[in-house]
Amino acid sequence: MKILVIRFSSIGDLVLTTPVIRCLHRQLGAEVHVLTKAAFAPLLSDNPHVHRVHIWEEIREGDMDTLTRERFDQVVDLHNNLRSWKVRLALGRPSVAFDKLNIAKWLRVRLGWDILPHQHLVDRYFEGMASLGVIYDGEGLDHFIPADAAVDPGKYLPENTPFAVAVLGAAHATKQIPAGKYRDILSDIAGPVLLIGGPAEQAEGEAMAAMPSAFPRVNLAGQLSLQQSADVIRRSAVVLTPDTGMMHLAAALRKPVVTVWGNTIPAFGMYPFYPDGMAEETRFEVGGLSCRPCSKLGAPQCPKGHFRCMNDQPAAAIARAVEARLIPSGAVRHLPNGQ
Repeated sequence: MKILVIRFSSIGDLVLTTPVIRCLHRQLGAEVHVLTKAAFAPLLSDNPHVHRVHIWEEIREGDMDTLTRERFDQVVDLHNNLRSWKVRLALGRPSVAFDKLNIAKWLRVRLGWDILPHQHLVDRYFEGMASLGVIYDGEGLDHFIPADAAVDPGKYLPENTPFAVAVLGAAHATKQIPAGKYRDILSDIAGPVLLIGGPAEQAEGEAMAAMPSAFPRVNLAGQLSLQQSADVIRRSAVVLTPDTGMMHLAAALRKPVVTVWGNTIPAFGMYPFYPDGMAEETRFEVGGLSCRPCSKLGAPQCPKGHFRCMNDQPAAAIARAVEARLIPSGAVRHLPNGQ
């Protein structure tokens, strides 16, 4: 059986497809192909459950024959938008999709009506595939890092030093921890922190790393590939992150996460997803805000101008949550100037 899974983007969304890919491969013995954008193909490059990754930009240039020649038995549409519908139509093969709950999300954002199911996106994926006889196996997300993406923390820290990873940036501004708030958090963490992010976060990472601290602050933002960033996460003790793709990568690598939520809400179904019986998220949200969520994805700026969902976050409590994974129980916190 040959199956095409469609998910064009983005980092977190691709990582959240991995239980589906694994179960299709294992339970049906299927040869699984994935159609995604070029920027996200490396996420699946070493996944043993993926036979081939097809690049959307190449298909969009008119090479639909590449997919047609594969003669897929089934298409599993995990993007479920107009573009993916056109691919399904062009291939003319049996297909399944999932419910994006767009109406329920719209009602929650615009009117405050909460009719969302208490269900993770991964579970909705499997509901959409019920007709295929595939069920979730309880094993969580997958991520596989190629050997050539290895990063040695010993280049930056003494050997075998536990460290935290702090994820800078996010796809949308209203998901990002503001720079001032992030500096308050980092200045209060008693332990080493490695900063990761893209080129857009490089300058801010340098400024944060330059802050006075008794503990190392190393900026790696803009210096690592996607898979290298994943390897840094894999070697860490804990990951501090807003609602980002790196949050999902951390969960796939079974790492504890301290999550800081801005305009988006976990009730949309995209919180960290761990194997059954594992709960490694410490979550921070500002309650009592009638304006939250202000969108289902994110926005360029706070519509109200105050950005309280992030500016009111408790920096000291977030720092303590990170430290709880860095400092052994009973150990004494040593802060600069005897604080």
